[in-house]
Amino acid sequence: MVTGAAFAAIMLAGVPIGLCLCLAGMVYIAASGNPLLFQSYPLQLFGGVDSYGLIAIPLFILIGEIMNGGGITRRIVEMAMAFVGALRGGLAYVNVLANMFVSSILGSATAQVAIMAQIMVPEMERKGYDRTFAAGLTAYAGMLGPIIPPSVMFVVYSVLAQVPVSDMLIAGIIPGVILTALFCLVIAVMGWVHNFPAGERMSLRQRVRTVLGALPTLSIPVVIVGSILSGLANATEAAAVGTVAAALVGRYWTREFDVRQLPAMLGRAGIYSAIVLFLVAAAAVFSWVLVFGKVPQDVAGWIRTVAKDPVTFMLLVNVILIVIGTVIDGVPGLIMTVPILLPIATEVYHIDPRHFGVVVTVNLVLGLLSPPVGLCFFVAAAVTGAKPGRMFLVTLPFFFISCVLLLLLSVWPGLSLALVKQ
Repeated sequence: MVTGAAFAAIMLAGVPIGLCLCLAGMVYIAASGNPLLFQSYPLQLFGGVDSYGLIAIPLFILIGEIMNGGGITRRIVEMAMAFVGALRGGLAYVNVLANMFVSSILGSATAQVAIMAQIMVPEMERKGYDRTFAAGLTAYAGMLGPIIPPSVMFVVYSVLAQVPVSDMLIAGIIPGVILTALFCLVIAVMGWVHNFPAGERMSLRQRVRTVLGALPTLSIPVVIVGSILSGLANATEAAAVGTVAAALVGRYWTREFDVRQLPAMLGRAGIYSAIVLFLVAAAAVFSWVLVFGKVPQDVAGWIRTVAKDPVTFMLLVNVILIVIGTVIDGVPGLIMTVPILLPIATEVYHIDPRHFGVVVTVNLVLGLLSPPVGLCFFVAAAVTGAKPGRMFLVTLPFFFISCVLLLLLSVWPGLSLALVKQ
């Protein structure tokens, strides 16, 4: 109780979430009357990041930096345009499909929204789309980043849950493809209702030239996902090979990647990686405190009085996590909830931890698109000048269809586990 109150007070004071977790742990130790626990504090902090799987995080982030600087993102958008650009609402489909391809390289929702909003929103606005809708659609398409591999959130979850990183990345493939299809279905309905403009039709020769020009860029996700699925590499090794592939494509195919850009890219990747890894280290301390204080056991006792079966438990978790996700970012949300909820899911309801991880991640990513915080909306607003509140209202159908995916995942674990080796 003291720890929770301290955490809430520190967070409301505006202290970053990582420091909140560390300080709340110190408050618990001081209140417990067992000062010897302070000797274990540094060990728990270091142990949180003493994991080989976490090396994948800076590598995935670096891939995104190289891809953006090497002109790879733009060519992926052009390829999506060649496939669906001529349909009614063509640019809206392009937005979603391009985000799906980019998601297989970037792995971060906010980074993806920041990049794709600069490319897609001005183009959609020129073709007659409302700027607010274009920005909101880009924010929702950014949801695919943490779901389709690679995913920083899946890597963090795998460390927290002690499951193979490769399994978590593979588990996100089918949910990511289903979400893409559901978004395209919403666009088809909205395009018919609001009479979205049709895109310019390319000749067959133009399409072939565009696809062939962008085809080598697809070698990056093929190398990453293919090496994991085939068993040739684990997630960290695949990320390293993917980094080399991105540099080679950017340097020798698109010819836009300049080696002189590399120090700045490494600096940005290092800063973002340090933020994520500090959160993971803080999570280890906070999890240790929760277990020592028997918080998971107490929460499990309450949940068992409410949820009598795994499906009811998963639906309850959906409600809890969407509420948490509206005010807390994805990785900190994982760090706060997984140590409490995962033991209940696996030990009480015998839910597969990989299936649970997919549901938790989708929940918290959806929180990035929900008021009052809606971080992805604020990122899109900063890039485009659209209003975050109105953005949420005009894209409500995408919110509801995302909730449909959550229900499907909660009821049918096979949607996330079908490709995972049992």
